[in-house]
Amino acid sequence: MSAQFAVTFASVVAQLLNGLAGASSLFMVAAGLSLIFGVTRIVNFAHGSLYMLGLYGGYSLLEGLQTSLLSFGGFGRSPLGFWAAVVIAALLVGVAGVLIEVLVLRRIYRAPELFQLLATFAVVLVVKDIALAVWGAEDLVGPRAPGLSGTVDILGRHVPQYDLALIVIAPVVLLGLWLALARTRWGALVRAATQDREMVGALGVNEAWLFTGVFFVGAMLAGLGGALQLPREPAHLGLDLALIADAFVVTVVGGLGSVPGAFLAAILIGVVKAFCVALGTREWLGIEISFSRLTLVVEFLVMAAVLIARPYGLLGRPPAVQRAATEPAPPLSPPRWQVWAPALVLLALVPLALPGDRYLLVLLTDIIIFALFAVSLHVLMGPSGMVSFGHAAYFGIAAYAAALLLKRAAVPMEATLLMAPIVAGGLALLFGWFCVRLSGVYLAMLTLAFAQIAWSVIYQWGSLTGGSNGMIGVWPPSWLASKSAYYWLALALCALGIAFLWRVLFSPFGYALRAGRDSSLRVEAIGIDLRRQQWLAFALAGALAGLAGALFAFSKGSISPELSSIAQSTDALVMVLLGGVETLTGPVAGAAVFTWLKDELARRTEFWRALLGLVILALVLSFPQGIAGGARQLWDRLRQRGVAT
Repeated sequence: MSAQFAVTFASVVAQLLNGLAGASSLFMVAAGLSLIFGVTRIVNFAHGSLYMLGLYGGYSLLEGLQTSLLSFGGFGRSPLGFWAAVVIAALLVGVAGVLIEVLVLRRIYRAPELFQLLATFAVVLVVKDIALAVWGAEDLVGPRAPGLSGTVDILGRHVPQYDLALIVIAPVVLLGLWLALARTRWGALVRAATQDREMVGALGVNEAWLFTGVFFVGAMLAGLGGALQLPREPAHLGLDLALIADAFVVTVVGGLGSVPGAFLAAILIGVVKAFCVALGTREWLGIEISFSRLTLVVEFLVMAAVLIARPYGLLGRPPAVQRAATEPAPPLSPPRWQVWAPALVLLALVPLALPGDRYLLVLLTDIIIFALFAVSLHVLMGPSGMVSFGHAAYFGIAAYAAALLLKRAAVPMEATLLMAPIVAGGLALLFGWFCVRLSGVYLAMLTLAFAQIAWSVIYQWGSLTGGSNGMIGVWPPSWLASKSAYYWLALALCALGIAFLWRVLFSPFGYALRAGRDSSLRVEAIGIDLRRQQWLAFALAGALAGLAGALFAFSKGSISPELSSIAQSTDALVMVLLGGVETLTGPVAGAAVFTWLKDELARRTEFWRALLGLVILALVLSFPQGIAGGARQLWDRLRQRGVAT
């Protein structure tokens, strides 16, 4: 029994050390993200790209040191050469962060925060294609760290020396950050800006330089975290979105703006993931549980549990009350049916005018479906004031519900189009009950956690959903077999869905939502249950997103887990922000422009992401209120000039 206990204890220690090593780089990335958000209030979507650049940069620098004249005397293959490459890569990534802040974000600091998020997403697209052009699409495996390539025997287990080095480096970085924040004037300004940025500006502090300095440090930390993973992880193009999700989780679990909180959260999540791998597959009460598969979603389970128990994270604080009243959102204008009705007629006539253009019909079908998807998200983001990072959960769940009902239960497609949105609405009702108890970024991250849980179920329940292979043969009946017939069906259902959502926004329910967004205290003071209204808005938005998902499944004939992934949620978010949150027609315009651009550029060039990102940046810088918002402002100016003359 003692021998068995010794083996078990040794396994626990080994997995604990493995988890702490994995948490090291994750902490550095999350600490940089937390610093940037704490001072600038920007949710930097490009932070994962900076981590990726650190890993790629460390690889190239180390290769260069080993092959250049500097390798004379073995410098490039010595421990000093390895650590020099790591440090230089981190500094170069810090410079890249400064360029992003100066060239892009500094121009839109006065724009709504969500459009700053859109700008950082555009940076992600540009950086990904820069990495593709420079380093190619193949994974790059770095060498082992010189002098730390061996193992250390601990309780009979071989622990890599480099893992032990990482365990030491993380607390050293934490100590350095604490000293910089607690003992320097720059640190005092950062702490002051985190607590009351308006007061710091009122005292005459140069906010531009402060923001630039914070971006340099935050980006450098992300680059350092990436470069340090060189001996442990290959550099590849999928690191940006994969890492940013983990970094968001750690930052939110620890508490936004709290570096010690990020350290604790990184350790918690790193250790939990390591133990899931160690447990493997176990049987409990006759049920076989694969803990190793939980690594895909365990951090989101931890985040959901923490946010439900502590809405501001482990060491986070409630956001400071703003001294200046925020500018109220402009009132929504009712839809002009005299404009939309002719537009629908013209869209309905497209198959008759161009009967042989199948590509155009497929593209228009996608645009119409994504327009409904974007409008359903806009109901949450605009009138309700709730940002969702996981709206694709309802889109994907409804697609799978429709496919399973058709193929497994032999339910006709016409009935599945009614039942699938009900399933999605029920899921949104469940998730929304927890989400409406939070606000701001914490609410957005809880929606992301629930969406990843839904994605994990779809991805891993292979016997039901087909797992990573998805499902095929999800076709409509014979009377909808032609592209024209299905296009007309999609146009009719999506138009009715959008019209219904717009009608709801101008009902007493919609006015209550907008009132709660603008002044929750006043709404509650007059007896309106705001949480209940927001909860119902979640269910409504989820159901209509489900209708879009079911229509999309039958239009393609096949589905995959990507329909409920982070990337799909991000696309919906971009559509709404690109068109304009503060306008009614913005989501429709954003869905049309984004879907068309993405398809057009992807067919013409390998580097379509960079071009798409540059177009989005140009639109954000030119129209901070979105395409529809900018068009409305331009029309108002032209009309005022006409009146003046």
